[in-house]
Amino acid sequence: MVNFKELISVSLILFSVIDIVGSLPILLDLKKRGIQIEAGKASLAALVLMTIFLYAGEALIRLFGIDVQSFAVAGAIVLFLIGMEMILGIRIFRDSEAANSGSIVPVAFPLIAGAGAMTTIISLKAKYEVVNIQIGIVLNIVFVYLVLRSSNWLGGLLGVGGASVLRKIFGIILLAIAIKLFKDNFHLIVAPPAAGATLPK
Repeated sequence: MVNFKELISVSLILFSVIDIVGSLPILLDLKKRGIQIEAGKASLAALVLMTIFLYAGEALIRLFGIDVQSFAVAGAIVLFLIGMEMILGIRIFRDSEAANSGSIVPVAFPLIAGAGAMTTIISLKAKYEVVNIQIGIVLNIVFVYLVLRSSNWLGGLLGVGGASVLRKIFGIILLAIAIKLFKDNFHLIVAPPAAGATLPK
């Protein structure tokens, strides 16, 4: 049953984790490098990934012998490298010569439906009804689509200088998020919690 209080809470949590507005400098940088981003394709891919993870995420990653903490650490490393690109203006990820689209990687994953969003979805299931989480995901994807569609216009408002400053600021924020995600999960891989201990959300 839909609970509007739960729906608002879930939507705000996912909005903070996805942070598509904060990813705007990354999107502008990808387009500047000639990589095409199809708003509809990226949004649909992210919606499918997050929905699959909502219903079968934990079972799916465990099927491959991967625990949630290892998945989060891998995502944190990718986010860290993207943050380094933004701050230092270097190229870490090399584009394939056969493809010039970034709709799926890195936009749909890991920028939108990244490790942070995936692990958040799993933790939300322990507290909120699945139907409210699903609606919250859809609402966030609609907003993501609007931002992706308007990225050039938003970039025009910022200008070259504004986009550069924003890119570095959010690069630092992305590094901080990556480090926190790494810190919250890496020690659980090295030393798993004792029976009955509560995992960090």
